Amino acid sequence: MKKLLPLFALAALSPAYAATPEKTAREVLAKSPIIDGHNDTPHQIAEVFDRDFSKFNLSALPADVLAKTHTDIRTARAGFLGGQFWSVYVDAALPKHEAVTRTIAQIDVVRQMIARYPESFAYASTAAEVERAMKAGKIASMIGMEGGHSIGGSLEILRQSFALGARYMTITHSLTTDWADSATDAPKHDGLSPFGFDVLAEMNRLGMIADISHVSEATMHDVLDKTTAPVLFTHSNARAITPHPRNVPDSVLKRLPQNGGVVMVTFVPGFTSPERRQWEFERSAVAGRAKAEFSGDPVGEKATLDAWIAANPQPKATLAQVADHIDHIRKVAGIDHIGIGGDFGGVDELPVGLENVSTYPALFAELVRRGYSKSDLAKIAQGNALRVMRGVEKAAGK
Repeated sequence: MKKLLPLFALAALSPAYAATPEKTAREVLAKSPIIDGHNDTPHQIAEVFDRDFSKFNLSALPADVLAKTHTDIRTARAGFLGGQFWSVYVDAALPKHEAVTRTIAQIDVVRQMIARYPESFAYASTAAEVERAMKAGKIASMIGMEGGHSIGGSLEILRQSFALGARYMTITHSLTTDWADSATDAPKHDGLSPFGFDVLAEMNRLGMIADISHVSEATMHDVLDKTTAPVLFTHSNARAITPHPRNVPDSVLKRLPQNGGVVMVTFVPGFTSPERRQWEFERSAVAGRAKAEFSGDPVGEKATLDAWIAANPQPKATLAQVADHIDHIRKVAGIDHIGIGGDFGGVDELPVGLENVSTYPALFAELVRRGYSKSDLAKIAQGNALRVMRGVEKAAGK
């Protein structure tokens, strides 16, 4: 008579009982919810609702509004979002005094959002507070200033921004400032100016994370040369995969293990897809030629560009391409230097499969299919970001 295998042994042998990548991803994220480095929902609240919280319910936004924010509480819960750096973005071209004023107004938007939905959000300014909020089942909410123009060239404003709750500052946004070169503007300082180094030193002293997304390669190296704390790229990808100046070159990725910093991989299509990046480059060239050819004739200019777009459909970025960037960063810098910074609410379009914050588990399932362990997933989801926060806090005041 044959012996019957115990039920647990049958389960181990049967593919029907094996955990799927989707199930594994959700299991990990349930224990280690995602800390995302960059979300522009506060900007959308200002743009769509003029900062009037009586006009909307963030618990569940209408589909047309969700298409702009990519974020509400319902989708955040579905996506296992545990912590969020909410971006307080203002236009980099604003005069200094106006940039400061609007930045403070955007900080107030985040503060109001947290206060109005206390069952879902908890303000956090330290790694310990983030962990405490997540343990309580809330979304830990941090504040990040997107661009050094936000401080109006003033260390005093930098200090007061920290006092108001800002825990990172992106050194530049799209334009070069008086003290730091941007990735997408003409350089003036070959990286940081002397005052730029003063800003960095004060950020280190305060315990404010230096975010070096948006900055030039020279600025990246200057920051890494002088910072006494780990850095974040809050929403950037690998330049070796998609050759966009907003992405991180291998020369910088190789320095992250020594610094302890993290690249929080983003979902911006032009930073994600090489085909999309090439299409955008060619479209810009066509637009420039049309502008020169049809000077004073906007109808002809638009018709020329529209005809080119009709003949050259815009490529879509994909979830798999986001995973390609994660693969490359792991190869060059290591698993301890990867995070997530979706830029939800900050773009008009997202990769196929990553349309809003509910879709994080799909990306993590793809990483499972690529051989990432549960420990790897937990590091990418939150462990690496928390380590940077603790490192910055430890370095403060030294």
